[in-house]
Order: sequence, then C-alpha cells, then structure tokens
Amino acid sequence: MLKRLLDNHFALTEHGTDIKTEVIAGITTFLTMAYIIFVNPSILSESGMDYGAVFVATCVASAIGCLIMGLWANYPIALAPGMGLNAFFTYGVVLGMGYSWEAALGAVFLSGFTFFLLSIFRVREWIINAIPMSLRMGIAAGIGLFLAMIALQNAGIVVANPATYVALGDLSEPSALYALLGFFVITSLAYLRITGAVMIGILGITFLAMILGHNEFAGVMSMPPSIAPTLMQLDLAGAFDIAMFSVVFAFLFVDLFDTSGTLIGVAHRGGLLDEQGKLPRIGRAMMADSGASMAGAALGTSTTTSYIESTAGIVSGGRTGLTAVVVAVLFLISLFFSPLAASIPAFATAGALLYVAVLMAGSLTHADWDDATEAAPVLIAALAMPLTFSIAEGIALGFISYAAIKTLSGRFGDLNPAVVVLALIFAGKFLFLD
Repeated sequence: MLKRLLDNHFALTEHGTDIKTEVIAGITTFLTMAYIIFVNPSILSESGMDYGAVFVATCVASAIGCLIMGLWANYPIALAPGMGLNAFFTYGVVLGMGYSWEAALGAVFLSGFTFFLLSIFRVREWIINAIPMSLRMGIAAGIGLFLAMIALQNAGIVVANPATYVALGDLSEPSALYALLGFFVITSLAYLRITGAVMIGILGITFLAMILGHNEFAGVMSMPPSIAPTLMQLDLAGAFDIAMFSVVFAFLFVDLFDTSGTLIGVAHRGGLLDEQGKLPRIGRAMMADSGASMAGAALGTSTTTSYIESTAGIVSGGRTGLTAVVVAVLFLISLFFSPLAASIPAFATAGALLYVAVLMAGSLTHADWDDATEAAPVLIAALAMPLTFSIAEGIALGFISYAAIKTLSGRFGDLNPAVVVLALIFAGKFLFLD
C-alpha cells in the first residue's frame, strides 16, 4: 500500500527510480550539506541571536523547504539557509550597518515575500534575463571572497592592522593551524569525491581539538533547545526603513539568481528538463524556495535557498521529490544533536567556509576578460564585497560601474532598462542617503 502510494504521488516508475534509490539519494544529499547545521548557528549567533534557537530554526526551516519542494514541486532538490547570505546577515547588516538582528530577519522575510510575488506573477524570467551574465558571475565570486575573508578572520589567519588595514596573523596559534588543516582535509576529500567531505572535515577537526585539549566536549544528543528566543521575533517595520532597500534587494537578488542557477543546473544533471530545455513546474520550485525563506525568517534564520549539493543525490539516482522528503526527515532527526553542534568551534567551521569560498570564486572563470567593459564591473563587484564587508555594497557598485563604463564606452545599447534604473537607484542611495 505504502509503496503504491509513494509511486503514485512521486511518479517513481515514470522517472525510472524506486524507493530504495530515492532514500539513498536523500541520505547522500544530506551528508553533503549537513555542515550547515553547525555553520549557520555559529555565524548567526555572532549577531546576538541565541545559538540553540538558531540551530532549531536551521533544521526546521530546512525541513519545511525540503518538504514543500519534495511533496509539491516533486523535485530532488534540498533547501537550507544559504551560505554567504548568512554571513551578510551577521557581518554586513547587523555588525556592519548596525541594524538589529530582528530587523535583519524582517528584511529576509520581505525579500522572501517579494520573491514569492515574482514567482506568482511570472516576472522572474524577465528579471533573470535582464541582468547581464558578467554581473551575475562577479556577484557570485564576490560572495565567495566575502566568505573567505570571514573564514580567515575567524581563524586568526588575517588580523587587523592600523597601517595596512589587514595583516597576516600568528600561524602558530592553534585556531589558525586547525582551520588550515580543516581546509586542506576538506579540499582533498572533495577532490577524491568522498561523500560528506565538508562534514567529515568539520567533525574531524572538532574531535582532534578535543583530544589535544583545545576544545570542550558538550555531548552528542539531547532534547532540542527552545526556539522561543527567535520565533516570530522579526521586525517588519524596521525592514521598511528606506536605508534597508539595498539590504532587501541584496537578499532577493542573490536568492533569485542562486535558486535559478541551482534549479537549472541540478535539473540538467538529472535529465529533468523538457524538450525545450526548460524546467517543468519551475513556478512551484521557486515558490517552495520563497516560502521556505519566509518560514525561516519567522523561525529565526537567514534566507533559505536551494542547494547545489543536491547534485550529489542526483548522481546517486535521485529523480523525484522523495529524495527531498528524505532530506527533510534527516534534518528533523538532527534536532536531537544540538550538543554536538554546540561543540563545534569557530576554527572548525572556518575551513569549511574557505572551501565553499573556493567553489563560489570559480565563477570568475566565466567572465569575459577580453572585454574590459565586462571584466571591469566583474572585478569591482567581486572585490567590493570582501573589502566593504557587504554583499549589498558590492552589488550596488557592480551595477553602477557596469552602467557607467558601458555608457562612456559608447555601448549604451548593451544596457537594458532594468540595469539603468537599478544603477541610478544605487547611485542615488550613495549620494543622498549614506
């Protein structure tokens, strides 16, 4: 009965798969992205949020997103709080711009709601096609460099210097050594295609530090912590502040293009695109993503988005939403491992952040370096994010430089109305609101 029910709902036979294959695919996907359970609370707690509450919000928001994607959109794509956006939430919006984490959650909710509306009214394709590919690549790479800066800073590898702004830290310190070792291990395991390389690296460094007396063991399992400190604490009124426009736009922009790229990339790898190369039910997939972001903001976490790590499950044979449902179940089971998450030190996650940064910085290879009008905005957007410690400022400077350089080069025809309008809005913000 159960087998027939699952087959009918997920169309397993039609997709050439079965329950066992989908379960294995779900476990594989979870292992490749489970590091977010440890990394997300570590990053968001620095904004003043309760670590335990963020841990619960991370697991529950991920489960909600996976369930919607699996049960409604029927795709083997898993969701969780996005890397880069969680760092921007803490270091850019809260610590950098001085907003409360409640207002930052309000901005996440507002961006998710806007994303939801764009999906309903089917204008997402127009927006995606309106933004030049070079800017998209520069922004993706910039987020990677932003993560790298945070990782190096958290590990004490890069430190502040009054004369040069930044300088090399003391590499003999345990935190720096552990972070570098973790990065080396994760990168090597990933190259060898070891499933769960990032999580293995994080847990390996954590336990090594415990053995050598540089980290305390808090336990493995317990009842989940209370989510009360973050549940429904978002400040929507604060998110409507005019100065928060660039923040909301940054959350929306990155989520929109990250989700679109992930959906198409994963679907292509799994042979899920139709004859025209389009993704059926993309509207449902987009609404699953935006709905998960709104739910995550209400629970107490940064933007929830589709994960490229879902490709691991696709490679293992996952073809339907049952894969995503299995991931959701595993996220819910993870709620009982909060002591283990609390045992993870910052230097153990630093190596993981640095590895993710490498993957994202790879977008620079897709830029047209032979065309200065394309290459210059890419570099400006990519460098501005780590140097200003803000994804929003990097996006803004990328748009402004793209529009200005194209215009002054006599290539105004390369611009479209969306780019021009956004460039003018960002320029106005810098000139009159900052």
